Amino acid sequence: MAKLTVEIVTPEKRILSVQADEAVVPGGKGLFGVRPGHTPFLSLMEPGALTLVEAGKRDAYFVAGGFVEVANDKVLVLADAAEHVSGIDVDGARKRMAEAQERLKGLSSEDARYELEQATVRREAARIGAAGARG
Repeated sequence: MAKLTVEIVTPEKRILSVQADEAVVPGGKGLFGVRPGHTPFLSLMEPGALTLVEAGKRDAYFVAGGFVEVANDKVLVLADAAEHVSGIDVDGARKRMAEAQERLKGLSSEDARYELEQATVRREAARIGAAGARG
């Protein structure tokens, strides 16, 4: 049976290069699945859990957004940041999210920092959600 080659790359390093039966990706318009023979395409990614399925077993990584390219049974994930869900510091993510929410209270939507703080809240909420994929 055909397999996918899945690579997760960040600006700092290659996080992963494995074979999988399926990849479930947090796309810009929601989750989508990729299996061998999938039509080639390029998509934005939102922060969330990227789940890999191999021989019925699931493994998950948090991706902080970026792009994903699918072509020729290869899934290339170009992530802003990525980590295995087992390495997520949930308490740290909750703290960063609460701090960003507090900073948002003092900002108007016209302030340049407003979008940055909103992005921090979304990213940390997605990191906490991805930690639930630990199994």
